[in-house]
Amino acid sequence: MTQGLFIGLISGTSMDGMDAVVARPGSRQIEVLASHTFGFDDSLRAALSDLRRNPDVFPSMRLARLDAALGDALAAAALEIIEMAGCRPADITAIGSHGQTVLHHPCATPPFTLQIGDPWRLAQQTGITVVADFRRADLAAGGQGAPLAPLLHEHLFRLPAKARLVVNLGGIANLTVLAPETATVGFDTGPANCLLDEWYRRHHSDAAFDHGGEWASSGTVDENWLASLVKDPFFALSPPKSTGIEYFSPTWLDTHLPNRAASRPADIQATLAELSARTLADAIAGLDPAPAESTLLVCGGGVHNHDLTGRIRRLLPGLRVESTAAYGVDPDYIEATLFAWLAERRLRGERVDTRSITGAQQTVLAGTIFTR
Repeated sequence: MTQGLFIGLISGTSMDGMDAVVARPGSRQIEVLASHTFGFDDSLRAALSDLRRNPDVFPSMRLARLDAALGDALAAAALEIIEMAGCRPADITAIGSHGQTVLHHPCATPPFTLQIGDPWRLAQQTGITVVADFRRADLAAGGQGAPLAPLLHEHLFRLPAKARLVVNLGGIANLTVLAPETATVGFDTGPANCLLDEWYRRHHSDAAFDHGGEWASSGTVDENWLASLVKDPFFALSPPKSTGIEYFSPTWLDTHLPNRAASRPADIQATLAELSARTLADAIAGLDPAPAESTLLVCGGGVHNHDLTGRIRRLLPGLRVESTAAYGVDPDYIEATLFAWLAERRLRGERVDTRSITGAQQTVLAGTIFTR
C-alpha cells in the first residue's frame, strides 16, 4: 500500500517559508525527485511574525484564520512540487505535513505543542491522503515531542563501528548522537539562527537574514555579555530537552541586550553567532561518553552561514565538520524529507521509538491520517 512517492512539507523554526520535497523512501536511502522552498506571501509572513513576537496575546480568531491560510499555502506548495517533479497528484501516496510550530512547551503543566496548517484543507485541495500532527503522540507518552529529525539521521547516517554527530542548524539547533551499540540520542542545544535573523532584520531591510554570516564576521564578540547569556537555565538542562523560538524569542533578546547595544549592532550579531556555536560545542563536550574521532555532519539553513560554521569548527577542533551534502543528502531539505519518510512509516502502521531521544515512555504512532 505504501510503495510509491511521498511529499514532505515543513515550515521550520526560521519561519521563512515552506520546504517541500517529493521523495521515494527506501530501505536505506531516500530518493528525492524534487525539492523547493516556497516563500510566504506578505500577509502570511506578517501574521506569523506577530504570533512569534507575542503568542500570549495573539487573538484566537486570528490564529484560526492563520491555520486555514497556511493550510491553503501548503496545498499550493504541494501541487507545485508535484508539477516540478513531473508527476501527477495520483502518483503521490501521501503527504507528510509538519506545518508550522507556533507553540512548544514540553515542560509546562500540562505540556503542550501546537502546529498549524490545516491538514483537512490540504487533503481536500490536493485529493491526497495527508499525515500530520506528528508531535503530540510523543508528548502524550511523556516525551518532549521534539526533536524528531534524529530518527531520520539514524536511518541515513548511522555506522556500525564509528560514531557520528549530526546537527541541524535551523532557527533552533538540534544535535543527534549516533554511537555504535548505543541508542540514538538527540536534543535541542539552543538557538542557531533565530536570534541572528531577528537582530539582522532590525538593522537591515535588504534581506531576511545575514547571508553567509558576513555581518556577524565584521563584529567583535562581547565576552562579558556572552558569559551572561550562557547562564540561561535552558543550557544547563540535561537531555532529553527541546525548545523553540517562542522561548529564544524577540522578547528574550530584548530582555538580555547589554548596554549600548544600539551603538554596536555588528558586535551584538557576532556575539549571538558565538552563542549559537558555543552552546552547541558545550553540549557536545558534555556528552557522556564524549565521542572520539567522530564526524559532525551539518544540515539546515545554517550550513550556508560560513561565519557560524567557522565558529563551530574553531570550537570543535577534534571533530571533522562536514555538510551532509558530502554524503549525498541535501542539507536544506532533510527536515522535509523526514516528514515524507514518517508519513510512509505511519501508513505502514510502524511505531517510532523516540524513548532515548525525547524521553517518551513508550513507542508511538507518529502522525494522524487525514483523507478527503
